[in-house]
Amino acid sequence: MGDVLFLAHRVPFPPDRGDKIRSFHLLRHLAGHRRVHLAAFADDSRDIDRPELATVTASRAIVRRGKSRAVAAVQSLVSGRPVSLTAFDDAAMRRAVCEVLAREDIETILVFSSQMAQYLPADTRARVVMDFVDMDSAKFAAYAEAAKGPMRWMLAREARLLARFEAEVAARVDASLFVSAAEAGLFRRTTGAERVQAIENGIDTAHFDPAAGFAPVAADGALIVFTGQMDYRPNIEAVTWFARDILPRVRAAHPEARFAIVGRNPGEAVKALASPHVIVTGEVADVRGWLAAAAVVVAPLKLARGVQNKVLEAMAMARPVAASSAAAEGIDHAGTIAVGATAADLVEAVTMLLSDRAAAAALGCNARARVIARYGWDARLAPLDDLMGLLAQLGEAA
Repeated sequence: MGDVLFLAHRVPFPPDRGDKIRSFHLLRHLAGHRRVHLAAFADDSRDIDRPELATVTASRAIVRRGKSRAVAAVQSLVSGRPVSLTAFDDAAMRRAVCEVLAREDIETILVFSSQMAQYLPADTRARVVMDFVDMDSAKFAAYAEAAKGPMRWMLAREARLLARFEAEVAARVDASLFVSAAEAGLFRRTTGAERVQAIENGIDTAHFDPAAGFAPVAADGALIVFTGQMDYRPNIEAVTWFARDILPRVRAAHPEARFAIVGRNPGEAVKALASPHVIVTGEVADVRGWLAAAAVVVAPLKLARGVQNKVLEAMAMARPVAASSAAAEGIDHAGTIAVGATAADLVEAVTMLLSDRAAAAALGCNARARVIARYGWDARLAPLDDLMGLLAQLGEAA
């Protein structure tokens, strides 16, 4: 049987942010059946050489990505292409992909994220599975609705061009994957694509386990925790909303409560939120200590697509979670987390969880049980075997 070429817009290790968590587990799953060749971008110098990937890949072509947003925007306007594509358009990556295809017996190509679909060869005979994860064009359309002036025009343009590209890619590939049934359904309705399937995110419940070995974090008072990549716009908007509109009302009932924003690369807008009752940690070695210390974990995202890893991680750690309706969508959460559509709803949910610790603990226990039963990675990725031709290989081996 032939090999797999795995194209990723970020090196899928370490699995410490949403996209890298999903791509790493996809990669590891495939490596259990086939030789896998990885071609990926590194936007962190530490990702240029990750020796851990040698155990799950037959070869690796890692290209450093340093193109600025301004350059990508200019190239987009000149070429008429989405910024999302010009930002990842790189001659070195094109050469790397061509070399792998010429050198190896590639039977299947898995493309992770729409940015990498531009590297698909026009005449390939390989089976192609496209993991869009989320419908990025819909995300930019939502951004455009909330923007004003030139930025509104730019975001609307991005949504329009990216939607056209997504539909063209879906028409070429053998299967298009999304992280939730809702996202897959939206894509079908919008594009008319037929070979569309949901493969949900999972969670490593042995790693995210309150009984696992990790360094504890000391917490004074009631700690409310948010985790995420803090240069990601929806996360910035979420913590800003919580710190300004929700936390003061929670502290009216619980003046000891503090809010911890835990995640790498906080920009000036996030750092400006820091105060005696708002902690901005920056990058931490292990998020589990902060989750374990949380009286409540919050996910107040106004814009969220698919399954939120931050919510699954908190659930797996048996923490009580208060999430926005957007953050909870796509997760089988009934009876396991508190959900609110408005600031008032989230104030009520967080206040209740801080006031009734027994109920909060019970909710956390139910959440962990749900994650164990529903979101193990092996179960979530099982449908991938048929799509990638892995079941045929297993049958021949038998």
